[in-house]
Amino acid sequence: MSLTFGSLFSGIGGLDVGLERAGMRCAWQVEIDDYAIHILTKHWPNVARFRDVRTVGAVMLSPVDVVCGGFPCQDISICNTRNPQGIAGARSVLWGEFFRLICELRPRYVVVENVPALLGRGMGRVLGDLAAIGYDAEWQLLQASDFGAPHQRKRLFIIAYPNGQRCTRMFSSAISPCVRYPLWNEPQTSPETVVLPRHRLAQLEARLGEPSVFGSNDGLSNWMDRLEKIGNAVVPQIAEYIGRCILAADAEGA
Repeated sequence: MSLTFGSLFSGIGGLDVGLERAGMRCAWQVEIDDYAIHILTKHWPNVARFRDVRTVGAVMLSPVDVVCGGFPCQDISICNTRNPQGIAGARSVLWGEFFRLICELRPRYVVVENVPALLGRGMGRVLGDLAAIGYDAEWQLLQASDFGAPHQRKRLFIIAYPNGQRCTRMFSSAISPCVRYPLWNEPQTSPETVVLPRHRLAQLEARLGEPSVFGSNDGLSNWMDRLEKIGNAVVPQIAEYIGRCILAADAEGA
């Protein structure tokens, strides 16, 4: 029987796509942005969807095996050089709502995604909160180029679970993180990261009729929203790797 997951701060569903590819089933999503909701509705028309993480709870969210999400990183990111308040900042403080829902739902697994700067700007809070309710955690930095993408986009991923549930590492060395998927229909001659020159990006953009970000046109015309949401999204190949690690560990502990 496949594991179910609920998605917080869903964005355009990068985590959701990857976990489904791994074999899990999405039970619900929580996302407040209008543009992102258009994308989620198109790809998950039959999934329960809620708008505000601050107003949902166990009363309306069905029990799931996995709760996943990437809470806002704006106050944590090293790109924020003017007022880096860390996890206590006005947007990143929403980790508190993520944690509240973990407390209410008590899932078997929790997946948290954020920028690497969380290690120095809030990791103690995240781990301390999880430990306080009896969850252990493991974490790893993964980057998109390890999975065949032409850019780095390094992100921190945390997998948490109730104390004593695991006896082996979640990030399994038995599952290769270097599963590569073609990002465009041209052969890759090298397993190394592909860096396209500017003129090739322009050619691809002209051919696709859309910005030089690899993906399909979602039918919406707001390119600024599109680029922002793609830039913030979790690379599905990484999420699939995370999902496969969880499923392998879960089967081993069954």
